[in-house]
Amino acid sequence: MRRYGVLRAIAITVLGLSGASVALPSMQAQAQEGAQTICVVVPHFKDEYWLSVGYGLQEEATEEGATLLFYESGGYHALQRQVSLMQTCLAKGADAILLGAVSADAPALLGAVEEASAEVPILALVNELHAPQLVASIGVDWREMGQAVGRFVAERHPEGTKTMRVGFVTGPEDSGWSPLLEGGLRVGLQGSSAKIVAVRRADTGLREQLREVEDLLTTQPDLDYLIGSAPAIEGAMGLSERLGRPFPKMIATYISHSVRRGLQSGKVMAVPFDDPVAQGRLGIRAALAAMGSESIADMAGPSIVLMDTQHPDVAAIPLSPASLVLAIE
Repeated sequence: MRRYGVLRAIAITVLGLSGASVALPSMQAQAQEGAQTICVVVPHFKDEYWLSVGYGLQEEATEEGATLLFYESGGYHALQRQVSLMQTCLAKGADAILLGAVSADAPALLGAVEEASAEVPILALVNELHAPQLVASIGVDWREMGQAVGRFVAERHPEGTKTMRVGFVTGPEDSGWSPLLEGGLRVGLQGSSAKIVAVRRADTGLREQLREVEDLLTTQPDLDYLIGSAPAIEGAMGLSERLGRPFPKMIATYISHSVRRGLQSGKVMAVPFDDPVAQGRLGIRAALAAMGSESIADMAGPSIVLMDTQHPDVAAIPLSPASLVLAIE
């Protein structure tokens, strides 16, 4: 088996937290009876992570004969547009909605989900969403993502050794993943000499995250570690080359194409890998199963694998191809 196959076999393990697996034998037969339309609403595609999710969605939908409608909300602060896109999906004749929520608890979004769920199944995609009307959630526990990073650092700097100063750059405070990741990171760092001395939060576009990295390094010039989102680490890698001076060790909190290149070159120490392509594929399977009134798990997602520069499968991390073009509405 090639390394790609080994890593894929690890990452595709599905977590059936309650109920059955979402991989159901009736899906192809259902697709043959008539194409189903699945509406996908995500915060944005300016973060490479979401491109890989989109690739998994597109590949699985093609194989199953389903029609996809892709919509970008415009970022994590575009709550009202995401709310309106729920109605757009219904107006376009969607049979199910996969929602990458910009907020876990915003009343307007929860209300939109409740209203739309009266007509079609709604499934959370990647980001946590606290809506009781959801038929399923596709993704991983972002607390575990943070804990994986924290443990990686803690193992290298046990309590009693020299204090390590950590700067943390992440997503918005009310998003359905960033606060969970931060909580997990702090738990993982317990019992170590590594201390988070500053936190910066912003939408997860490269420009916004780089701005926070630059501010953090200006106000905290003696950091030992920079832990950040994929766009934050992408920006930091470019910044480190321009500055030409000692730079904090870099760890990403989730994968992207740029982070994978950083791992290969040794610029990035580690990243927890949650297989965004597999999450996209699982999303389509779960949506089709929900449309067919099949029994599905409340939550399903790949296993989390901590990848560091020494991991033998770094070069084989599966992400979207460079040629990917998503038909965004």
